Amino acid sequence: VQLQASGGGPVETGGSLRLSCARSGRTFGRIVVAWFRQSPGKEREFVAAVSLRDGTTDYADSVKGRFTISRDTTKNTVYLQMNNLKPEDTAVYYCAADSTLIRSSWTMHTAYDYWGQGTQVTVSS
Repeated sequence: VQLQASGGGPVETGGSLRLSCARSGRTFGRIVVAWFRQSPGKEREFVAAVSLRDGTTDYADSVKGRFTISRDTTKNTVYLQMNNLKPEDTAVYYCAADSTLIRSSWTMHTAYDYWGQGTQVTVSS
């Protein structure tokens, strides 16, 4: 499985960005795609996840109500719509995928086997 993340860039506080995670390669099972983020000196942090099978989603509390994760199964792409961005959202955003996860492990970056290369999001105040 290969993942390609894109859509990052600079944005002002209160602005919006949409990240994309394009997936290719053979996959089996119940695939979950997630977004994580990491800023310098910090641990990689869960942002959001979606089940490709049924669209079930999960969000970190820090982004609920501002970020929306969605899937387009015809394009093998998962999106992260980020609205009302704040300086603390500044980070490198990574998409990840796995087909063997149980729900309780969706937020754990160590549980994912496949990772994209990351895309930088910079929110200026």
